[in-house]
Amino acid sequence: MTSRTITADAAGTWTLQDLPVNRVGFGAMRLTGSAAFHLGTPSDRERSIAVLRRAVELGVDHIDTAAFYFSSLRSANELINSALAPYPDDLVIVTKVGPCRDHQGEWATPARPDQLRGHVEENLRQLGRDHLDVVNFRRTARQDSIAEHFGALAELREAGLIRHLGISGVGPHHLAEALAIAPVVCVQNRYALDRPDPVDDEMLRVCADRGIAFVPFYAVAGDSGPRGATEHHDEAVLAVAREHGASPAQVRIAWTLHQGPHVLAIPGTGNPDHLAENVAAGALRLTEAELARLNRSRTVAADAR
Repeated sequence: MTSRTITADAAGTWTLQDLPVNRVGFGAMRLTGSAAFHLGTPSDRERSIAVLRRAVELGVDHIDTAAFYFSSLRSANELINSALAPYPDDLVIVTKVGPCRDHQGEWATPARPDQLRGHVEENLRQLGRDHLDVVNFRRTARQDSIAEHFGALAELREAGLIRHLGISGVGPHHLAEALAIAPVVCVQNRYALDRPDPVDDEMLRVCADRGIAFVPFYAVAGDSGPRGATEHHDEAVLAVAREHGASPAQVRIAWTLHQGPHVLAIPGTGNPDHLAENVAAGALRLTEAELARLNRSRTVAADAR
């Protein structure tokens, strides 16, 4: 792709009810180390702070984080606070609650509804804010219903601690449960070119119909998940990348954004070069033939599962 500086508005914008954001945002999880959570080498603090500041310089106004994004030495929320406070007026910080980790980093029993206020207050404290822009309730696989948990967050919204609500890791019936309680501005699900899932494909369509943002995570990582960006790309991705002089990761981000104007990308990195590359992916325009080729490869991946 061109060497000129491309900013996060290249892919257009979306509005989370009353909060406009550029469609290319930033995921903060990888700021804490070379891999997610307590895996890998802890990050260099100054480098992570520089990445955050550079992201804002490049027009990123949507940062995704969580209090449980921490490694042995680093906390994503603390890094965001140190790098960006006092926060720009147009910066939207989205966090999530529900999953729990103890001080050693081990996953614990997910929060009960009555514990969510403590999770919200912890995010407020770490980020140095008096309210949270958006809070997603992150469902775990064992939770069939989210009504009680989402209802507890709706009460915190009424109390002024939260501006808007979202949900994560959900299917259509969870969204219906939530909408019966309070407005939902975003759905954050795992979604990637090479990781097809009928439920997530349905959620993509349902969100489009309802005007709700669909925010994929691990769009670049695929099956690599929290370990980092995948190094395995099929020939369709590599061919499209060659045609555009782009990286495979850029093609994967661009394909994600092409799934609809309501789709927001939140690629994460602790590498300043990768940051600029991820933001520039918002300017990559895929042809109908290229999209068809990538979608055929996705169908093959689905048949192989």
